Amino acid sequence: MANHKSSLKRIRSDEKKRIANRYYAKTMRNALRDFRALEDKAIAEEKLPKLISSIDRLAKRSIIHKSKASNLKSKCMKRIATL
Repeated sequence: MANHKSSLKRIRSDEKKRIANRYYAKTMRNALRDFRALEDKAIAEEKLPKLISSIDRLAKRSIIHKSKASNLKSKCMKRIATL
């Protein structure tokens, strides 16, 4: 176990960040799941900008990799095209 004050503080802050990151990633995955379940093209097109925004935000914060974000957005666009 770490003994320095700074390393103890780092452990505490890292845990808070980890929990926050998990929350945002899970929220995005749930939104993605709901988006994929949609059957109506109009509703899907309406929800797409908000979903893409949340994916971009996670990539910007390095919660998900930028390539993964790009792949997810691409698949969402393809999903709308096939509806």
